[in-house]
Amino acid sequence: MVRHQAAVQDTSFNEAGDHFYDGRFHNEDAVPPNTLAAFFGVMKRYITERKVDAFPSEPLPINTLNQAQLLQLPDDALFVIRLGHSSILLKVYGEFWLIDPVFSERASPFSFLGPKRFHRSPIDLAELPPIDKVLISHNHYDHLDKTTIRWLSSRVKEFLVPLGVEQDFVRWGVSRQQIQSFDWWQELPIKQGLIAFTPARHFSGRGLSDGNRSLWGGWVIKTPHESLYFSGDSGYFSGFSEIGRKYGPFDLTMIETGAYDRDWPAIHMTPEQSVQAHIDLKGQLMMPVHNGTFDLAFHAWYDPLERVAQAADQRGVTLLTPIPGTPFNVRQPVASEPWWQALMPQKPAQP
Repeated sequence: MVRHQAAVQDTSFNEAGDHFYDGRFHNEDAVPPNTLAAFFGVMKRYITERKVDAFPSEPLPINTLNQAQLLQLPDDALFVIRLGHSSILLKVYGEFWLIDPVFSERASPFSFLGPKRFHRSPIDLAELPPIDKVLISHNHYDHLDKTTIRWLSSRVKEFLVPLGVEQDFVRWGVSRQQIQSFDWWQELPIKQGLIAFTPARHFSGRGLSDGNRSLWGGWVIKTPHESLYFSGDSGYFSGFSEIGRKYGPFDLTMIETGAYDRDWPAIHMTPEQSVQAHIDLKGQLMMPVHNGTFDLAFHAWYDPLERVAQAADQRGVTLLTPIPGTPFNVRQPVASEPWWQALMPQKPAQP
């Protein structure tokens, strides 16, 4: 494996594959280009279109955690804890890892404006144990939180990021020696097994001028006893089958299921497509992520969970929908419950 160290300091990315050209990264399955007309069309919808049930009317259930509880989890197994949206805490045979950690109140460049959390994180930053690894899928604000990374910078052994994202980290004060950047299909052997960065169908950018100047993707985590897949953000594409052939089957897939819309079908999946992606990946258990924390689209907050539950039932897929903050062992998963249904508006009784 060729390991990209943080020594990458320019934007040429000569080590990147053929998906980098003209100064930007590109999808394997083409995505329609962003245009001003499309942008203003979406903005008009945000201004004029009435949203229904965009936010929960009551507090969401949360299992609050502290460091002592995490340290008490056995060191001879792998535990998964969904913190909300796409943020995941793992305990991997004694080591603590984070995936796409966002602890801020808003998924936004501003502290006073932008999508606000429906619920607080199940664990405060100050209660986290020492973190060995942080894995980042891409640099959008709901996956890469500057405030969180700055807080973690002196408390994390290493950050694993897509090509180009290391430049953000260095600007934020993270030491280059802590960062490893990855191209698609690059692998990192670790003492627990293997980590690999895999393609997705999406895009990147945190401002008006940096679109697709860093890479995006998902993560594969393989240990002697478990195989996990985290999708990051992605539209449905043929790459899921390729990942399944190369690294599957997976004991657990953590797949984007939320923030979909008719105006951006190429970069986010419908819940039905998310279930199909899980099947393509040869997954056993599916945990839908990217929902239930921020309002990022036009659908109701509970729509992703309700639709994915129906699609999974129709396709014979075993779904895991733990209450945020609930630790579970992949080999002994918790019983799932449709916790969101109790918070959905009640339909009028039929006459």
